Amino acid sequence: MLSLYDKITYENLLIIPSTTQPYILDKEVKMKRLISITGPICLILTLVLAACATPPSPTQPSAPVSPGAAKTEAPVTGKETTALVGFTASQTGKLNVESIRQINGLNLWIKQVNDAGGVKLSDGTSVKFEAKFYDDESNKDRVQELYTRLATEDKADFLISPYSSGLADAAAVIAEQYEKVMITTGAASDSTYQKGYTLVYQAYTPASKYLTGSLDLLKSADPTAQKLAIVHENDKFSTDVATALKEYAEANNYQILLFEGYDSATADFAPFINKIIEAGPDAIMGGGHFQDGTTFAKQLYEKKIAVKFISLLVAPPEPTFAELGDAAVGIVGPSQWEPQVKFTPEAAKSIGLEWYGPTGDDFKSAYQNEYNEVPSYHAAGGYVAGLMLQKAIEIAGTLETRKVASALDSFNIMTFYGHLQFDTTPESHGLQTGHSMVYIQWVKTADGKLLTGVVWPADGATASLKYPLH
Repeated sequence: MLSLYDKITYENLLIIPSTTQPYILDKEVKMKRLISITGPICLILTLVLAACATPPSPTQPSAPVSPGAAKTEAPVTGKETTALVGFTASQTGKLNVESIRQINGLNLWIKQVNDAGGVKLSDGTSVKFEAKFYDDESNKDRVQELYTRLATEDKADFLISPYSSGLADAAAVIAEQYEKVMITTGAASDSTYQKGYTLVYQAYTPASKYLTGSLDLLKSADPTAQKLAIVHENDKFSTDVATALKEYAEANNYQILLFEGYDSATADFAPFINKIIEAGPDAIMGGGHFQDGTTFAKQLYEKKIAVKFISLLVAPPEPTFAELGDAAVGIVGPSQWEPQVKFTPEAAKSIGLEWYGPTGDDFKSAYQNEYNEVPSYHAAGGYVAGLMLQKAIEIAGTLETRKVASALDSFNIMTFYGHLQFDTTPESHGLQTGHSMVYIQWVKTADGKLLTGVVWPADGATASLKYPLH
């Protein structure tokens, strides 16, 4: 069965029908026979009529047609073309939970924009989108091989990054090398945008701001809590986040009692937990990704670590974090977006920003209908990557790479996901400067249900912080 993208339009069938040529040849043969019989008669009649006709009156010579005149004709409307969006996804490997949600969001955007008729270009052409992706197996070397294939063999028009800063960083150099606009989502490290790239654009709040809000939250709850333990995964993203947090904490006179990294495959956190117990901090911050983060949180609970505050990366905002049961209660996590957050057209207007795309409620409803689950920020990030591309193409009026990039440079808009704007300086081109994090906390209701509430920033909070944790 043909997919949506394989079907040939009725318009194309009219332009190039498969039976036209044989019919024309047969008609030509019959015409030659007719000419051979009637030719002399026609010649005689033509001479007679020419002799009797009134001579034509003189006319002005027509203006010469310039070689480029054909290009000035009005554009043909009703045409349709397909833009190929290429990416890899970790369908296997340690990043598969976050990555699958990300591509769910992106695929929902593709479905919706195509169902709505696509994006109109300035010449009237409608652009629809087709996805081409491969499983990168959470492997950096495989990412570079596959993005090269997407750019050179598959001829992708645009690229979306894989999930995670390390994999996105590996893909970014390929996008730049082959002159492809790439939207990075699920990739927060600042350093990718400090390498002189001009075609790579970040959807996420940068890593340098990921956990600093947790420290602001702690300070607002308890200014006397000054001792921190920072334990983080030894990958690019988590290390960038932890380093930025450490610098921010030290600048605000916090004591860093422990600052250690662990291997991504760590399953036994006992050595680190023992060091935490020995150090005696007020708060624990750090973590990495979903698998290690959930394991770390579970083992902290089992060891009954008596700290006032725990904030971990990535894992807590995922709906499946609730499967930890009581071990999830009280854990705070930074999130790029939450279903409870209300960015609205009215809010955009009040601060002078253009609103673009669906509302948060519309996105949440569409996602739940499609995938039968509440969307996480990874899903929202995948969707908004497509939405950003759509808006840029609409502004540019073309699929031309540099014009789409110029449109992205001009962004200063609000979506259901929040404010979007990019650094356009040579030093940090494409770094996200508009978007801000929100912070959620898991709580247990009186009837035993586990729910999340937004606890920071204060003006966007939907729940009060449970503090102290123990």
